[in-house]
Amino acid sequence: MANGRVPRTLRPRIGTTLAVGAGVLMSLAPGLLPRTPGAQAALTGLFVALTLGVAGSVRFLSARWNFDINRPLARFRLPLLGLTLVSIVAAAVQAGHWQNRLRAAMGTVPIGSDYWLHCAVGAALIVGGCAATARTAGWVVHKLGWSRSVAVTAVAASALYLFGVPAVVDWRRDAYATANATIDPTLVQPVSFLRSGSAESAVSWPSLGAEGRKFVSGSPAGPVRVYVGLDSAPDRDSRVALAIRELERSGGFERSNIVVAVPTGSGWIDSNAVSGFYQRFGGDVALVGMQYSYAPSWATFLFGRDEAVAYARALFTAVENRIRTMDRKPGLYVYGQSLGALGGSSVFTDDADQDRRTCAALWAGPPAGQVHRAGATVLANSSDPVVHWSPSLLWRAPDLTGVRVDAPVPQWLPVVSFLQTSADLLAALDAPPGHGHRYGTDQGTALGSC
Repeated sequence: MANGRVPRTLRPRIGTTLAVGAGVLMSLAPGLLPRTPGAQAALTGLFVALTLGVAGSVRFLSARWNFDINRPLARFRLPLLGLTLVSIVAAAVQAGHWQNRLRAAMGTVPIGSDYWLHCAVGAALIVGGCAATARTAGWVVHKLGWSRSVAVTAVAASALYLFGVPAVVDWRRDAYATANATIDPTLVQPVSFLRSGSAESAVSWPSLGAEGRKFVSGSPAGPVRVYVGLDSAPDRDSRVALAIRELERSGGFERSNIVVAVPTGSGWIDSNAVSGFYQRFGGDVALVGMQYSYAPSWATFLFGRDEAVAYARALFTAVENRIRTMDRKPGLYVYGQSLGALGGSSVFTDDADQDRRTCAALWAGPPAGQVHRAGATVLANSSDPVVHWSPSLLWRAPDLTGVRVDAPVPQWLPVVSFLQTSADLLAALDAPPGHGHRYGTDQGTALGSC
Protein backbone atom coordinates (compact mmCIF):
# COMPACT_ATOMS: atom_id res chain seq x y z
CA MET A 1 0.00 0.00 0.00
CA ALA A 2 3.06 2.27 0.26
CA ASN A 3 2.95 3.15 -3.45
CA GLY A 4 -0.81 3.68 -3.30
CA ARG A 5 -1.61 0.42 -5.09
CA VAL A 6 -4.01 -2.12 -3.65
CA PRO A 7 -2.35 -5.52 -3.02
CA ARG A 8 -3.18 -8.15 -5.62
CA THR A 9 -4.77 -10.40 -2.99
CA LEU A 10 -7.38 -7.67 -2.43
CA ARG A 11 -8.01 -7.38 -6.19
CA PRO A 12 -9.30 -10.84 -7.19
CA ARG A 13 -9.85 -11.72 -10.82
CA ILE A 14 -13.13 -10.59 -12.36
CA GLY A 15 -14.12 -14.20 -13.03
CA THR A 16 -13.40 -15.18 -9.43
CA THR A 17 -15.46 -12.30 -8.06
CA LEU A 18 -18.37 -13.06 -10.37
CA ALA A 19 -18.21 -16.78 -9.57
CA VAL A 20 -18.19 -16.31 -5.80
CA GLY A 21 -20.96 -13.72 -6.04
CA ALA A 22 -23.12 -15.91 -8.26
CA GLY A 23 -22.62 -18.99 -6.06
CA VAL A 24 -23.46 -17.16 -2.84
CA LEU A 25 -26.48 -15.39 -4.31
CA MET A 26 -27.90 -18.63 -5.74
CA SER A 27 -27.45 -20.38 -2.40
CA LEU A 28 -29.25 -17.56 -0.58
CA ALA A 29 -32.27 -17.58 -2.90
CA PRO A 30 -35.51 -18.40 -1.03
CA GLY A 31 -36.13 -22.08 -0.40
CA LEU A 32 -39.15 -24.05 0.74
CA LEU A 33 -37.97 -25.08 4.21
CA PRO A 34 -36.00 -23.54 7.08
CA ARG A 35 -32.31 -24.43 7.05
CA THR A 36 -29.86 -25.07 9.85
CA PRO A 37 -26.54 -23.16 9.70
CA GLY A 38 -24.78 -26.36 8.67
CA ALA A 39 -27.20 -27.04 5.81
CA GLN A 40 -26.93 -23.47 4.53
CA ALA A 41 -23.13 -23.57 4.82
CA ALA A 42 -22.98 -26.80 2.83
CA LEU A 43 -25.26 -25.40 0.15
CA THR A 44 -23.31 -22.14 -0.12
CA GLY A 45 -19.94 -23.89 -0.14
CA LEU A 46 -20.95 -26.33 -2.86
CA PHE A 47 -22.53 -23.63 -5.01
CA VAL A 48 -19.44 -21.43 -4.75
CA ALA A 49 -17.12 -24.36 -5.49
CA LEU A 50 -19.23 -25.18 -8.55
CA THR A 51 -19.24 -21.63 -9.91
CA LEU A 52 -15.51 -21.28 -9.25
CA GLY A 53 -14.96 -24.47 -11.22
CA VAL A 54 -16.93 -23.03 -14.13
CA ALA A 55 -14.95 -19.78 -13.92
CA GLY A 56 -11.68 -21.70 -13.90
CA SER A 57 -12.71 -23.67 -16.98
CA VAL A 58 -13.65 -20.48 -18.83
CA ARG A 59 -10.33 -18.88 -17.84
CA PHE A 60 -8.41 -21.91 -19.07
CA LEU A 61 -10.19 -21.91 -22.43
CA SER A 62 -9.79 -18.16 -22.92
CA ALA A 63 -6.06 -18.47 -22.19
CA ARG A 64 -5.77 -20.82 -25.15
CA TRP A 65 -6.73 -17.85 -27.31
CA ASN A 66 -4.43 -15.54 -25.36
CA PHE A 67 -7.32 -13.54 -23.94
CA ASP A 68 -7.55 -12.31 -20.35
CA ILE A 69 -10.57 -10.20 -19.44
CA ASN A 70 -8.69 -8.81 -16.44
CA ARG A 71 -6.32 -6.80 -18.65
CA PRO A 72 -8.79 -4.54 -20.49
CA LEU A 73 -11.09 -4.30 -17.45
CA ALA A 74 -8.47 -4.02 -14.71
CA ARG A 75 -9.88 -0.77 -13.36
CA PHE A 76 -13.24 -2.46 -12.68
CA ARG A 77 -11.87 -5.18 -10.44
CA LEU A 78 -12.16 -3.28 -7.16
CA PRO A 79 -15.55 -1.67 -7.92
CA LEU A 80 -16.89 -5.09 -8.96
CA LEU A 81 -15.59 -6.60 -5.73
CA GLY A 82 -17.29 -3.87 -3.69
CA LEU A 83 -20.57 -4.27 -5.57
CA THR A 84 -20.45 -8.03 -5.09
CA LEU A 85 -19.86 -7.71 -1.34
CA VAL A 86 -22.77 -5.28 -1.01
CA SER A 87 -25.00 -7.66 -3.01
CA ILE A 88 -24.03 -10.58 -0.77
CA VAL A 89 -24.79 -8.64 2.40
CA ALA A 90 -28.14 -7.53 1.00
CA ALA A 91 -28.95 -11.10 -0.05
CA ALA A 92 -28.03 -12.40 3.41
CA VAL A 93 -30.36 -9.85 5.04
CA GLN A 94 -33.18 -10.85 2.69
CA ALA A 95 -32.45 -14.54 3.27
CA GLY A 96 -32.62 -13.97 7.01
CA HIS A 97 -36.04 -12.38 6.66
CA TRP A 98 -37.20 -15.28 4.50
CA GLN A 99 -35.90 -17.86 6.96
CA ASN A 100 -37.77 -16.17 9.80
CA ARG A 101 -40.97 -15.96 7.74
CA LEU A 102 -40.78 -19.72 7.17
CA ARG A 103 -40.07 -20.32 10.84
CA ALA A 104 -42.97 -18.13 11.92
CA ALA A 105 -45.35 -20.01 9.59
CA MET A 106 -44.12 -23.37 10.93
CA GLY A 107 -43.98 -22.37 14.59
CA THR A 108 -40.23 -22.76 15.08
CA VAL A 109 -37.71 -20.39 16.66
CA PRO A 110 -36.15 -17.65 14.47
CA ILE A 111 -32.50 -17.78 13.45
CA GLY A 112 -29.97 -16.56 16.02
CA SER A 113 -27.42 -13.80 15.76
CA ASP A 114 -24.60 -16.30 15.13
CA TYR A 115 -26.42 -18.01 12.24
CA TRP A 116 -24.53 -16.25 9.44
CA LEU A 117 -21.18 -16.56 11.20
CA HIS A 118 -21.54 -20.35 11.29
CA CYS A 119 -22.68 -20.33 7.67
CA ALA A 120 -19.70 -18.27 6.53
CA VAL A 121 -17.14 -20.38 8.38
CA GLY A 122 -18.63 -23.66 7.18
CA ALA A 123 -18.90 -22.48 3.58
CA ALA A 124 -15.30 -21.19 3.62
CA LEU A 125 -14.04 -24.58 4.85
CA ILE A 126 -15.93 -26.41 2.11
CA VAL A 127 -14.69 -24.05 -0.61
CA GLY A 128 -11.16 -24.36 0.76
CA GLY A 129 -11.33 -28.13 0.67
CA CYS A 130 -12.64 -28.14 -2.89
CA ALA A 131 -9.97 -25.64 -3.97
CA ALA A 132 -7.22 -27.77 -2.41
CA THR A 133 -8.52 -30.82 -4.23
CA ALA A 134 -8.60 -28.93 -7.52
CA ARG A 135 -5.04 -27.64 -7.02
CA THR A 136 -3.83 -31.15 -6.25
CA ALA A 137 -5.45 -32.41 -9.43
CA GLY A 138 -3.83 -29.55 -11.36
CA TRP A 139 -0.43 -30.39 -9.91
CA VAL A 140 -0.86 -34.02 -10.97
CA VAL A 141 -1.80 -32.94 -14.49
CA HIS A 142 1.22 -30.63 -14.64
CA LYS A 143 3.57 -33.41 -13.56
CA LEU A 144 2.15 -36.11 -15.80
CA GLY A 145 1.24 -34.02 -18.83
CA TRP A 146 -2.09 -33.98 -20.60
CA SER A 147 -1.82 -37.27 -22.47
CA ARG A 148 -0.79 -39.27 -19.41
CA SER A 149 -3.38 -37.49 -17.25
CA VAL A 150 -6.15 -38.36 -19.68
CA ALA A 151 -4.96 -41.98 -19.76
CA VAL A 152 -4.81 -42.20 -15.94
CA THR A 153 -8.25 -40.58 -15.66
CA ALA A 154 -9.72 -43.00 -18.19
CA VAL A 155 -8.26 -46.00 -16.33
CA ALA A 156 -9.48 -44.65 -12.99
CA ALA A 157 -12.95 -43.94 -14.38
CA SER A 158 -13.16 -47.43 -15.88
CA ALA A 159 -12.06 -49.01 -12.61
CA LEU A 160 -14.59 -46.92 -10.73
CA TYR A 161 -17.37 -47.92 -13.11
CA LEU A 162 -16.47 -51.61 -13.19
CA PHE A 163 -15.51 -52.14 -9.55
CA GLY A 164 -16.08 -49.04 -7.42
CA VAL A 165 -19.72 -48.33 -8.25
CA PRO A 166 -20.85 -51.98 -7.93
CA ALA A 167 -18.95 -52.21 -4.63
CA VAL A 168 -20.70 -49.11 -3.28
CA VAL A 169 -24.07 -50.34 -4.52
CA ASP A 170 -23.55 -53.73 -2.88
CA TRP A 171 -22.36 -52.04 0.31
CA ARG A 172 -25.45 -49.81 0.48
CA ARG A 173 -27.72 -52.72 -0.42
CA ASP A 174 -26.20 -54.76 2.37
CA ALA A 175 -26.53 -51.80 4.76
CA TYR A 176 -30.21 -51.35 3.88
CA ALA A 177 -30.84 -55.08 4.22
CA THR A 178 -29.12 -55.12 7.61
CA ALA A 179 -31.20 -52.17 8.79
CA ASN A 180 -34.32 -53.92 7.53
CA ALA A 181 -33.47 -57.10 9.44
CA THR A 182 -32.49 -55.41 12.71
CA ILE A 183 -35.29 -55.85 15.25
CA ASP A 184 -36.06 -52.81 17.39
CA PRO A 185 -36.30 -54.09 21.00
CA THR A 186 -38.86 -51.38 21.85
CA LEU A 187 -41.39 -52.86 19.41
CA VAL A 188 -43.67 -55.55 20.83
CA GLN A 189 -44.69 -58.49 18.65
CA PRO A 190 -48.48 -58.41 18.24
CA VAL A 191 -50.56 -61.01 20.07
CA SER A 192 -53.82 -60.26 18.25
CA PHE A 193 -54.76 -62.58 15.38
CA LEU A 194 -55.78 -59.38 13.54
CA ARG A 195 -52.13 -58.57 12.86
CA SER A 196 -49.48 -60.11 10.67
CA GLY A 197 -46.49 -61.24 12.71
CA SER A 198 -48.65 -62.70 15.51
CA ALA A 199 -48.47 -66.33 16.59
CA GLU A 200 -51.40 -67.24 14.32
CA SER A 201 -49.90 -65.44 11.32
CA ALA A 202 -48.14 -67.18 8.44
CA VAL A 203 -45.89 -64.10 8.23
CA SER A 204 -43.13 -64.37 10.81
CA TRP A 205 -42.24 -61.40 12.99
CA PRO A 206 -38.61 -61.18 11.73
CA SER A 207 -39.62 -61.42 8.05
CA LEU A 208 -41.80 -58.30 8.25
CA GLY A 209 -38.80 -55.99 8.05
CA ALA A 210 -38.15 -52.90 10.13
CA GLU A 211 -41.05 -50.87 8.72
CA GLY A 212 -43.46 -53.78 8.62
CA ARG A 213 -42.90 -54.46 12.32
CA LYS A 214 -43.68 -50.82 13.08
CA PHE A 215 -46.85 -51.03 11.00
CA VAL A 216 -48.35 -54.08 12.74
CA SER A 217 -47.39 -53.11 16.30
CA GLY A 218 -48.85 -50.49 18.60
CA SER A 219 -52.29 -48.92 18.78
CA PRO A 220 -55.09 -48.50 17.81
CA ALA A 221 -56.14 -52.11 18.25
CA GLY A 222 -59.22 -52.15 15.99
CA PRO A 223 -58.13 -52.30 12.34
CA VAL A 224 -56.86 -55.50 10.75
CA ARG A 225 -53.25 -54.92 9.72
CA VAL A 226 -51.76 -57.23 7.14
CA TYR A 227 -48.20 -56.76 5.95
CA VAL A 228 -45.86 -58.90 3.88
CA GLY A 229 -42.13 -58.15 3.84
CA LEU A 230 -39.56 -58.95 1.19
CA ASP A 231 -38.28 -61.76 3.41
CA SER A 232 -41.76 -63.20 4.03
CA ALA A 233 -41.83 -65.15 0.74
CA PRO A 234 -39.35 -65.83 -2.10
CA ASP A 235 -40.89 -63.77 -4.93
CA ARG A 236 -43.55 -61.21 -5.77
CA ASP A 237 -46.31 -63.65 -6.74
CA SER A 238 -45.88 -65.71 -3.58
CA ARG A 239 -45.86 -62.53 -1.48
CA VAL A 240 -49.13 -61.40 -3.06
CA ALA A 241 -50.68 -64.81 -2.44
CA LEU A 242 -49.49 -64.67 1.17
CA ALA A 243 -51.09 -61.25 1.63
CA ILE A 244 -54.43 -62.60 0.40
CA ARG A 245 -54.20 -65.58 2.74
CA GLU A 246 -53.39 -63.22 5.61
CA LEU A 247 -56.46 -61.11 4.84
CA GLU A 248 -58.58 -64.25 4.86
CA ARG A 249 -57.02 -65.61 8.06
CA SER A 250 -57.37 -62.33 9.99
CA GLY A 251 -60.95 -61.67 8.85
CA GLY A 252 -59.93 -58.74 6.72
CA PHE A 253 -62.40 -59.60 3.96
CA GLU A 254 -65.19 -59.60 6.56
CA ARG A 255 -64.63 -55.93 7.27
CA SER A 256 -66.74 -53.37 5.40
CA ASN A 257 -63.68 -51.52 4.15
CA ILE A 258 -60.28 -52.59 2.83
CA VAL A 259 -57.46 -50.11 2.26
CA VAL A 260 -54.52 -51.13 0.08
CA ALA A 261 -51.69 -49.03 1.53
CA VAL A 262 -48.73 -48.67 -0.85
CA PRO A 263 -45.54 -48.11 1.20
CA THR A 264 -42.66 -45.77 0.47
CA GLY A 265 -39.32 -47.13 -0.74
CA SER A 266 -38.19 -48.75 2.50
CA GLY A 267 -41.61 -50.22 3.24
CA TRP A 268 -42.77 -47.41 5.53
CA ILE A 269 -46.49 -46.76 6.03
CA ASP A 270 -47.13 -43.59 8.04
CA SER A 271 -48.60 -44.30 11.48
CA ASN A 272 -50.57 -41.06 11.17
CA ALA A 273 -52.42 -42.59 8.23
CA VAL A 274 -53.20 -45.70 10.31
CA SER A 275 -54.64 -43.48 13.07
CA GLY A 276 -56.58 -41.53 10.45
CA PHE A 277 -58.15 -44.68 8.99
CA TYR A 278 -59.15 -45.74 12.49
CA GLN A 279 -60.84 -42.38 13.02
CA ARG A 280 -62.47 -42.66 9.61
CA PHE A 281 -63.78 -46.25 9.84
CA GLY A 282 -63.41 -47.25 13.48
CA GLY A 283 -62.45 -50.91 13.68
CA ASP A 284 -64.41 -51.84 10.56
CA VAL A 285 -61.41 -51.67 8.24
CA ALA A 286 -58.54 -53.86 7.08
CA LEU A 287 -55.22 -52.34 6.02
CA VAL A 288 -52.88 -54.30 3.79
CA GLY A 289 -49.40 -53.38 2.58
CA MET A 290 -46.48 -55.14 0.91
CA GLN A 291 -42.80 -54.20 0.90
CA TYR A 292 -41.03 -53.90 -2.45
CA SER A 293 -37.60 -52.51 -1.49
CA TYR A 294 -35.07 -52.20 1.33
CA ALA A 295 -33.80 -48.84 0.06
CA PRO A 296 -35.12 -45.41 1.05
CA SER A 297 -37.60 -43.63 -1.22
CA TRP A 298 -35.08 -41.37 -2.98
CA ALA A 299 -32.94 -44.34 -4.05
CA THR A 300 -35.96 -46.38 -5.09
CA PHE A 301 -37.41 -43.40 -6.96
CA LEU A 302 -34.21 -43.07 -8.98
CA PHE A 303 -33.35 -46.73 -9.53
CA GLY A 304 -36.35 -48.93 -8.71
CA ARG A 305 -39.66 -47.16 -9.18
CA ASP A 306 -40.81 -49.91 -11.55
CA GLU A 307 -40.84 -52.26 -8.58
CA ALA A 308 -43.12 -49.88 -6.68
CA VAL A 309 -45.57 -49.88 -9.58
CA ALA A 310 -45.38 -53.66 -10.17
CA TYR A 311 -45.95 -54.53 -6.50
CA ALA A 312 -48.79 -52.02 -6.06
CA ARG A 313 -50.53 -53.28 -9.20
CA ALA A 314 -50.12 -56.94 -8.24
CA LEU A 315 -51.44 -56.51 -4.70
CA PHE A 316 -54.36 -54.26 -5.63
CA THR A 317 -55.43 -56.53 -8.49
CA ALA A 318 -55.29 -59.61 -6.25
CA VAL A 319 -57.45 -57.97 -3.58
CA GLU A 320 -59.83 -56.67 -6.25
CA ASN A 321 -60.20 -60.15 -7.81
CA ARG A 322 -60.80 -61.76 -4.43
CA ILE A 323 -63.53 -59.24 -3.62
CA ARG A 324 -65.29 -60.03 -6.92
CA THR A 325 -65.88 -63.60 -5.69
CA MET A 326 -67.67 -62.41 -2.54
CA ASP A 327 -71.41 -62.00 -2.07
CA ARG A 328 -71.01 -59.17 0.45
CA LYS A 329 -68.36 -56.98 -1.09
CA PRO A 330 -66.34 -54.58 1.10
CA GLY A 331 -65.44 -51.13 -0.16
CA LEU A 332 -61.98 -51.03 -1.72
CA TYR A 333 -59.73 -48.02 -1.15
CA VAL A 334 -56.12 -47.23 -2.00
CA TYR A 335 -53.66 -44.95 -0.21
CA GLY A 336 -50.05 -43.96 -0.78
CA GLN A 337 -47.63 -41.32 0.38
CA SER A 338 -44.68 -40.01 -1.64
CA LEU A 339 -43.32 -42.86 -3.80
CA GLY A 340 -46.26 -44.91 -2.53
CA ALA A 341 -48.61 -42.36 -4.11
CA LEU A 342 -46.78 -42.65 -7.41
CA GLY A 343 -46.85 -46.46 -7.29
CA GLY A 344 -50.49 -46.59 -6.22
CA SER A 345 -51.70 -44.17 -8.86
CA SER A 346 -49.82 -46.11 -11.54
CA VAL A 347 -52.08 -49.10 -10.87
CA PHE A 348 -54.73 -47.34 -12.94
CA THR A 349 -54.67 -46.38 -16.60
CA ASP A 350 -56.44 -43.05 -16.10
CA ASP A 351 -58.77 -41.10 -13.79
CA ALA A 352 -61.84 -42.99 -14.97
CA ASP A 353 -60.19 -46.37 -14.33
CA GLN A 354 -59.23 -45.25 -10.82
CA ASP A 355 -62.78 -44.09 -10.05
CA ARG A 356 -64.31 -47.27 -11.47
CA ARG A 357 -62.14 -49.69 -9.52
CA THR A 358 -62.01 -47.96 -6.13
CA CYS A 359 -64.37 -46.43 -3.63
CA ALA A 360 -61.82 -43.65 -3.20
CA ALA A 361 -58.10 -42.96 -3.38
CA LEU A 362 -55.89 -40.70 -1.27
CA TRP A 363 -52.43 -39.52 -2.30
CA ALA A 364 -50.23 -37.68 0.21
CA GLY A 365 -47.19 -35.71 -0.94
CA PRO A 366 -47.18 -37.08 -4.51
CA PRO A 367 -43.94 -36.42 -6.44
CA ALA A 368 -44.53 -33.40 -8.71
CA GLY A 369 -48.24 -34.17 -8.84
CA GLN A 370 -47.70 -37.39 -10.84
CA VAL A 371 -50.99 -39.01 -9.78
CA HIS A 372 -54.53 -39.36 -11.10
CA ARG A 373 -56.38 -36.55 -9.37
CA ALA A 374 -59.98 -36.77 -10.52
CA GLY A 375 -62.03 -38.35 -7.76
CA ALA A 376 -58.98 -38.72 -5.49
CA THR A 377 -58.08 -36.77 -2.39
CA VAL A 378 -54.64 -35.23 -2.82
CA LEU A 379 -52.79 -33.87 0.23
CA ALA A 380 -49.89 -31.63 -0.73
CA ASN A 381 -48.14 -28.94 1.31
CA SER A 382 -46.74 -25.97 -0.57
CA SER A 383 -43.58 -26.33 1.55
CA ASP A 384 -43.09 -29.97 0.51
CA PRO A 385 -40.14 -30.19 -1.91
CA VAL A 386 -41.32 -33.62 -3.08
CA VAL A 387 -44.43 -31.94 -4.50
CA HIS A 388 -42.30 -29.35 -6.35
CA TRP A 389 -39.35 -31.42 -7.53
CA SER A 390 -39.14 -32.40 -11.19
CA PRO A 391 -36.48 -31.97 -13.90
CA SER A 392 -38.91 -29.55 -15.59
CA LEU A 393 -38.37 -27.22 -12.62
CA LEU A 394 -35.18 -26.22 -14.43
CA TRP A 395 -37.13 -24.32 -17.08
CA ARG A 396 -40.68 -23.81 -15.80
CA ALA A 397 -42.56 -23.09 -12.60
CA PRO A 398 -44.21 -26.03 -10.80
CA ASP A 399 -47.92 -26.67 -11.14
CA LEU A 400 -49.27 -26.08 -7.63
CA THR A 401 -52.93 -26.66 -8.44
CA GLY A 402 -54.70 -28.02 -5.36
CA VAL A 403 -51.68 -27.52 -3.11
CA ARG A 404 -52.35 -26.35 0.45
CA VAL A 405 -50.39 -23.16 1.14
CA ASP A 406 -48.90 -23.77 4.57
CA ALA A 407 -45.93 -21.37 4.37
CA PRO A 408 -44.59 -18.60 2.11
CA VAL A 409 -43.93 -19.91 -1.41
CA PRO A 410 -40.74 -18.63 -3.08
CA GLN A 411 -40.76 -17.07 -6.50
CA TRP A 412 -39.70 -19.55 -9.18
CA LEU A 413 -36.30 -18.88 -10.76
CA PRO A 414 -34.92 -20.89 -13.71
CA VAL A 415 -32.28 -23.45 -12.64
CA VAL A 416 -31.95 -21.86 -9.17
CA SER A 417 -35.33 -23.15 -7.97
CA PHE A 418 -34.41 -26.65 -9.14
CA LEU A 419 -31.15 -26.55 -7.18
CA GLN A 420 -32.81 -25.07 -4.09
CA THR A 421 -35.62 -27.62 -4.15
CA SER A 422 -33.14 -30.47 -4.61
CA ALA A 423 -31.33 -29.28 -1.48
CA ASP A 424 -34.62 -29.05 0.44
CA LEU A 425 -35.40 -32.70 -0.36
CA LEU A 426 -32.76 -33.71 2.19
CA ALA A 427 -34.74 -32.04 5.01
CA ALA A 428 -38.26 -32.76 3.78
CA LEU A 429 -39.07 -35.00 6.78
CA ASP A 430 -37.40 -32.69 9.32
CA ALA A 431 -40.16 -30.08 9.08
CA PRO A 432 -42.75 -29.70 11.86
CA PRO A 433 -46.00 -31.71 11.50
CA GLY A 434 -48.22 -30.31 8.77
CA HIS A 435 -45.30 -28.87 6.83
CA GLY A 436 -42.74 -30.19 4.38
CA HIS A 437 -43.24 -33.87 3.66
CA ARG A 438 -45.03 -34.54 6.94
CA TYR A 439 -48.74 -35.22 6.82
CA GLY A 440 -51.09 -36.01 9.69
CA THR A 441 -54.16 -38.12 10.40
CA ASP A 442 -55.98 -36.41 7.53
CA GLN A 443 -54.25 -39.04 5.42
CA GLY A 444 -57.06 -41.27 6.65
CA THR A 445 -59.85 -38.96 7.71
CA ALA A 446 -59.90 -37.09 4.37
CA LEU A 447 -60.41 -40.30 2.38
CA GLY A 448 -63.57 -40.15 0.23
CA SER A 449 -66.52 -42.51 0.18
CA CYS A 450 -67.98 -44.99 -2.29
